[in-house]
Amino acid sequence: MRKAKQGVFHKGALKRLLSFMFARYKGKLILAFVCILVQAVIAAGAIGIMMQRVIYAIEGLTDVSQLGSVYTLCGVMAAIFVVGILAAFGREQLMAIITQGLLNDLRKSLFAKMQHLPIRYFDQHQSGDIMSMYTNDIDAIRQMISQSLPMTINAMVTLVTVVVVMAMYSVYMLLIVLGVAVVMFLVASKLGMGAAKYFREQQIAMGRLDGYIEEIMNGQKVVQVFTHEEEAKADFATVNDNWFHNARAAHRYANTLMPIMGNMGNLLYVILAISGAAFVLAGDKFHNVSLAGYALDVSVIAVFLQQCRSFSQTIGNVSQQLNSIAMGMAGAGRVFALMDEKDEEDEGYVTLVNARYDDEGNLVPAEERTGIWAWRHPHKAEGTVTYQLLKGDIEMHDVDFGYVPEKIVLQDVSLHAHPGEKYAFVGATGAGKTTITNLINRFYDIADGKIRYDGININKIKKGDLRRSLGIVLQDTNLFTGTVMDNIRYGRLDATDEEVYAAAKLANAHDFITRLPQGYDTMLEADGANLSQGQRQLLSIARAAVADAPVMIMDEATSSIDTRTELLVQRGTDQLMQGRTVFIIAHRLSTVQNADTIMVLDHGRVIERGSHAELLAQKGTYYQLYTGAFELE
Repeated sequence: MRKAKQGVFHKGALKRLLSFMFARYKGKLILAFVCILVQAVIAAGAIGIMMQRVIYAIEGLTDVSQLGSVYTLCGVMAAIFVVGILAAFGREQLMAIITQGLLNDLRKSLFAKMQHLPIRYFDQHQSGDIMSMYTNDIDAIRQMISQSLPMTINAMVTLVTVVVVMAMYSVYMLLIVLGVAVVMFLVASKLGMGAAKYFREQQIAMGRLDGYIEEIMNGQKVVQVFTHEEEAKADFATVNDNWFHNARAAHRYANTLMPIMGNMGNLLYVILAISGAAFVLAGDKFHNVSLAGYALDVSVIAVFLQQCRSFSQTIGNVSQQLNSIAMGMAGAGRVFALMDEKDEEDEGYVTLVNARYDDEGNLVPAEERTGIWAWRHPHKAEGTVTYQLLKGDIEMHDVDFGYVPEKIVLQDVSLHAHPGEKYAFVGATGAGKTTITNLINRFYDIADGKIRYDGININKIKKGDLRRSLGIVLQDTNLFTGTVMDNIRYGRLDATDEEVYAAAKLANAHDFITRLPQGYDTMLEADGANLSQGQRQLLSIARAAVADAPVMIMDEATSSIDTRTELLVQRGTDQLMQGRTVFIIAHRLSTVQNADTIMVLDHGRVIERGSHAELLAQKGTYYQLYTGAFELE
């Protein structure tokens, strides 16, 4: 994530996380807080007071017949212990439910948000860094919510209870405790802020580390082919050292804090023991200097020291949780930073609907799938709705585009692809071929000019409906964990088995699929690693075929297929392309010879346009590319 945003979101992360929790688990959180309150009061106050009562009762015994009062007090004390145990059990059970439910909701919210982010976001962020939010950051939140926050709340209640109990016994000794507590708080605050800063940086560095590891894992073949192992190790060492330095600094602060707090607590214990002894020896002057009028004697000092131990241990426990809270807040900050990313903008209102022709020959919407699609176009000014047949007519007029405003990638690009026509884009790498298709499906929006689909400005068409009308085969295939059938059906989830078989046959994938161990039910994992690159590409073509879209985009669709397979695929894709508007991006010029129009691009400009024969006759750039490729073949 961008470093600038981390600090902003970190400041309000805890408040926002608690709001997120209360919105979903308010009742359970209140019950958990009650359990924490009961547990803390019993542990810090009730037991100490009952111990003092038992001591007084034993000291006042004169014969055996008076033991009944002692037994009664012990029974009350045991009952208090049982209530404390039940409160602790209830707290743990409730927090387990709340924590796991919260993490489940956070992951769902993260994933749902990710589906609405623009492609630009994924271009600018490593996938490993995003994955780190689902793993490291969510786990840091789990640790904070399930353990650190309940323990901190418990500690706060305990401290208040202990202070009240101490005040009941001796105001003078309480003042000594509070004086030392102020020093302990200042030390904890100083060290805790330092730890929080580095724990936050550690979470960011962990995301970068995960991103680098994933990047190298995905490119391990390239690393080994180019014998780049040592350089990869050196780069990893740099990223890892960044994480190491932040982690070391964070834990140095955190590990220093606990022993300092512990020893200051021990020092406080000694100071109180000496002070208490001095007060007792001083006699009547310090008697009854308490809220409850207790005489300051050895029994009171004993109970007071027990409360002091609880006080110092509680402060130590709070300081121990600061690192987990800092990591959790840093993780929550990164998670909420992603959730606050701007959604992909979509102001479209023209939608794609199933259609049919009524008895009068008018196009009307249909509930069932008819194989006929229409654009539902509301006209706000007139208050009417028209239905226009989806044909696949694509126009671009003087289109300019740049991935960043200061660097224009496409300039003055115009074209008109009629239904059933094949448009091919050729040119050197980086000429802007794929960029044109990314603009048609609105992965990016143009800087200037217009793009029309069936005469409708594509900015008016809802992006989901626009993309549903396009079938796309990308150069980089992506297969998902599931069966071969599932991966083909990904193109249209309501496709029948017969339609999947037909699409596979159309892409000439049926034969190799039937030779797989379980045929169409063969499980694919790790992006289809058990298939050849050509077979994976055939499946992606079949996936596009089952979508049955009126516009097809073939982005280097046959680049990973051998020449023999390419001929088979071309026969299938020729059938697939019939009656459809087709955009072909290819380096192999043999695959675009039968295109109706070939556009030659150079540095984002169209420098030549025409059919294969027309461009050869011009003997320009296309002629040079074609004859050069022919000689190589």
